[in-house]
Amino acid sequence: MKFKLTLLLSFPILLFAQNQPGTELHIKKAKGEITIDGVLDEPDWQNAQPADNWYLNYPVDTAKPEFSTIFKMTFSDEFLYIAAVCNDDETPDVINSLRRDFNYPLNDNIGVVIGPYNDRLNGFFFTITPRGVQMEGTASNGGTSEGAWNTNWDNKWYSKVVRHPDKWIVEMAIPFKSFRYKSDISEWNIAFDRQDLKRNQKSSWIQTPIQFNTGAFAFSGQLVWDDPIPPARTNISLIPYIAGGVSATPILPDSDPASNLSVGFDAKVSLTPSLNLDLTVNPDFSQVEVDRQVINLTRFEVQFPERRQFFLENSDLLDQIGFPSSRPFFSRRIGLARDTTGLFRRIPILYGARLSGSFNEKWRVSMLNMQTQKDLSIGLPGQNYTVATVQRNFWEQSSIAISLVNKESLGVSDADTAVYFHESIFREIQTGGQKRLIKNTYNRVLAADLEMLSKNNKWYHSSYIGKSIDKVYDSGTLSASTFFRYSNRNWDAFLGGNYIGDNFNAEAGFVPSVNVYPGYFSYFTNLNYKFYPKADAIVFMGPTSGINLGHIPDGTITDKSYSLGYRFNFLNTSSLNLSYNYVFQKLTLPFNPTFQPQFTLFETGEEFEWSAVSASFQSNTRKLFNVNLSSTYGGFYNGRNFNLSGQFNFRYQPYGNISLIFDYNDLKLPDNYGETKLFLIGPRLDLTLTDAIFLTTYFQYNSLLDNVNLNARFQWRYSPASDFFIVYTENYFPGDFASKNRALVFKLTYWLNV
Repeated sequence: MKFKLTLLLSFPILLFAQNQPGTELHIKKAKGEITIDGVLDEPDWQNAQPADNWYLNYPVDTAKPEFSTIFKMTFSDEFLYIAAVCNDDETPDVINSLRRDFNYPLNDNIGVVIGPYNDRLNGFFFTITPRGVQMEGTASNGGTSEGAWNTNWDNKWYSKVVRHPDKWIVEMAIPFKSFRYKSDISEWNIAFDRQDLKRNQKSSWIQTPIQFNTGAFAFSGQLVWDDPIPPARTNISLIPYIAGGVSATPILPDSDPASNLSVGFDAKVSLTPSLNLDLTVNPDFSQVEVDRQVINLTRFEVQFPERRQFFLENSDLLDQIGFPSSRPFFSRRIGLARDTTGLFRRIPILYGARLSGSFNEKWRVSMLNMQTQKDLSIGLPGQNYTVATVQRNFWEQSSIAISLVNKESLGVSDADTAVYFHESIFREIQTGGQKRLIKNTYNRVLAADLEMLSKNNKWYHSSYIGKSIDKVYDSGTLSASTFFRYSNRNWDAFLGGNYIGDNFNAEAGFVPSVNVYPGYFSYFTNLNYKFYPKADAIVFMGPTSGINLGHIPDGTITDKSYSLGYRFNFLNTSSLNLSYNYVFQKLTLPFNPTFQPQFTLFETGEEFEWSAVSASFQSNTRKLFNVNLSSTYGGFYNGRNFNLSGQFNFRYQPYGNISLIFDYNDLKLPDNYGETKLFLIGPRLDLTLTDAIFLTTYFQYNSLLDNVNLNARFQWRYSPASDFFIVYTENYFPGDFASKNRALVFKLTYWLNV
C-alpha cells in the first residue's frame, strides 16, 4: 500500500493524547512459564500492560503510523520477556541480510532500548527483523552523540518471530545475566521503536520529534517494576579459541611456507551487578575483515575503523575521549604498526584486561590495559598501554569525565641506540643549534571532557582539554576543543573550535594535524535549514552552509573553506545533495597529492585557492538494485580534478548482496606536478545462506598503491555467540597477478557460561 504523506498531514494528533517522555509502563512477574514460540497464548501476556498508542517520527511526526505496534513485558527469575505484535499486510518485507548485527537503516525491524541504571544516559538495545535476525548493542551519552550506538557488544538472548498475513509477532527472552543492571531501584528507562522501511515510516511508543532519534533517552518512558527485580548475580563466561594457518611470501626468493597454531581465551566476569571485567590472553584477530582501501589525496592520515571485537565492546567512554580533531586514545595504535614499507602489520598482543560499568546512577568507569610483544624487526620493544576514564553524570543528561592514556616502552636500556628502535622511542630534537637524541620510553595524555545536553535535546555542548607528557617536550603540549549545537524542526546550527599545541604528542591516539602543522587553531560553523513541503515526493529539503578557518600559532592563515549547498530527502528513501565549495591552503610542508616520487612537490609556503562543485545521490534503498554516487569537479591546487565515486548494490533478498565500490580521479596538474588517472575498484560478495552461515569475499584494486587484494571469509555460528572461521587472503601485482603474499587461517571459538 502506497504511503500518502498528504493523508497523514490532514490528521494531526492532539498533543495531550500523545505518550510523552516519562510515560509509565508497569511490569509484573510472570506467574506461569513463558514459551518462546511466537504465540502469545500465556495468561501473563494477556495480563501485561500494553505499550500502545504509537506515533510516527518519520516522515512526519504529527500522525499515527499506517500499521500499529504493541509491546508487552514480563519477567521471571532468569529472563526478561518482551513481546511485540506488529500489524502489517502482505507487502514483502525489506530484509537486506540474514547476518546478525544487520545494517539497521536497510532492514525492517523493531527494537527495545533499556536504561537499567535509570540515568537517561546509558543502556542496551535489542533489535530484530521480521525474519528473526538479531542485533544487540550498547547505548551511551543519551543516544544522541557520535558513536552513541555500539552494535559490537555481543551476548546471548533468545527470540522467535512468526509471520501472519496481517501481522508479525515477536517473543524475546533476554537472560538477566546477559547485561549489567541495578536491581536496587524500582524504575528503568525504556523506549520502543519500529522501522517500517517498506513504507519508509519510523514510529515510536514515546512521541519523538522528527529531528531526533527514536531511541534517545530524552524520549524514553519509565519501566516501573511492580514486583522486585531479580537480584543481579555474578556471571562468568569463558570464550576459548584455537587458531592456525599457513602463509607464503613468493616475492622473497628463499622464503618457505610458514605455519602456526595458537590458543587463547577471552573471559567476561561480572564483578558487581553493573561492573564487568573482560580478560583476554594471547588474542587472535585473524578473522577480522581487511580494511577498505581508499585513494587519499589529502595531507592527513586516514582513520581506518577498529574492527577487533575486544576493542569494540564496551568501548564508548574510551573511544570518546577528546574530539575527532584530537583523540588521545585510538585503539588501532595497539597491536598494529607501520613497517618500513608504510603498510600496517600486526604486533602480537600477549594479554589484556578491561574494566567497565557503573558504580551507581552518577558514576561510570572504563579502564583498559594491554601488553604487546616486542618486534625488533621494525624497532618496537614490548609496550604496555593503559587507558582509564572516570565519568560523573549530573543534571538530566550531562557528564564530566577525567581520563589518562599511558603508553610505556619496556626493556629499553641506556646502552640501546636509535639504530635499533623506532623514532618515537629515540627522538631527535634540536636545541642550541645542535641535534641530539632523547630516549623517550613513555607517553601520557591527561584529559577532561564535558558533555551537556538539555532535557529536550535541543541544546548540546561539548568541550575537551588534554595535556601530553613525555621526556621530550615541556611546553606547547596542550590540546583543546569546544562545540555548541542547537537543533529544532527547521534549524540545525553548530559552531566550534580546536587547538593543537605545537608539541602536543598523543602516540596512542589519533591527531590528524600533528604531522602537518607546527601547532594549529581551527574554527568552524555550519547553519542548515529544512522545511517540509506538503507534497507526496519530498519529506524535507533546504539549504546548507559551512565555514572553516585554520591558522598556525604565529597567526598565519593556512586553511579556509566555504560551502553552500541544498539537500533533498525524498519519500522513497532516496536523497540528493548539491554544493559549491571554495578552498584556500597555504602549505606548511612540501606536498604532492599523488605521493608518487616522479612528480614535483609543492613547496612550503606556497598558496593555492580553488573552487569546485559537488553532487551526491542515493537511490531508493528499498529496491533490489540501488546506487550511491558522488562527484566533484573543479579546481584542485594549481590544476583540476574530476572525481566520481560510489557504490552499486544488488540484493538477492535475503540471502546475498553484491556490491561494487569505485573511486576514480582524473587529476590534471600543470608541468610535472601530476597529470594522472587514479582509480580504486572493489567488488564484494556477501552471502548469508542462513542466519548462521555467512561467506564474504572482497576484491580490491588500488592503482595508487599498485596492489590487488583478495580476502574471503567463511563464518559458521554453530552455537549462540560461538563461531568457526576460515579466512583466505592474498596480495598480487596488478600487471601479471603474480602473488606477493598469501595466507589461509582458521579460528574456532566457543562461548561457555561457567
